[in-house]
Amino acid sequence: MESELTATSVFRRGRSGPVRGVIFDLDGVLVDSFEVMRAAFTLAYAEVVGTGPAPFEEYNRHLGRYFPDIMRIMGLPLKMEEPFVRESYRLADRVRIFDGVPELLAALRKRGIGLTVATGKSGPRARSLLDRLGLLGMFERVIGSDEVAHPKPAPDIVLRALDELGLGAAEAVMVGDAVTDLASASAAGVTALAALWGESDEDELLRAEPDGVLRQPPELLAWCPAVV
Repeated sequence: MESELTATSVFRRGRSGPVRGVIFDLDGVLVDSFEVMRAAFTLAYAEVVGTGPAPFEEYNRHLGRYFPDIMRIMGLPLKMEEPFVRESYRLADRVRIFDGVPELLAALRKRGIGLTVATGKSGPRARSLLDRLGLLGMFERVIGSDEVAHPKPAPDIVLRALDELGLGAAEAVMVGDAVTDLASASAAGVTALAALWGESDEDELLRAEPDGVLRQPPELLAWCPAVV
């Protein structure tokens, strides 16, 4: 399914003005952590719930949300969080950065664009992972879902990112690979861009009517001219 949205869509939709900041989701946008999440979820399910297939496909449909919120939605024990987090830390060396992301971040910083991360992970876990991958220093702030009152799809985490950047909603874009990312951005008045290079359901993301679509990381540069 092809989208007709382009890098100029935002201006046609009335959100005019230069982009001075980018808010990134983490998993599925900056890093490919899909198999690590599958392994951690499967082990946590077996350890807490018991035998039987772990419903990872259902879990995957809720990505972008905070893990405890997903457990509540799925009716699973909150006790799964401890082994899930433990295994996620243990397997962190299997997470890889998506091709083109380091170059994209460097180019954006060179253009004077402020960068933050707003993730469904907890703040400590997100910062630990980015530090391990050598990306932490690229961001002004990395904000986790445990560091706001209401995680995605509420606007709190995006509003917090704007505050950290010292920007208004019209001056930023958010890049996410989940419907909850797009909803959070839109609720905060921020341009919502759907990232399609990960494991996301493209049709589902397009049905959420993002302001733009990115099929590869470098395409974000068309939205972010150098700040003058």
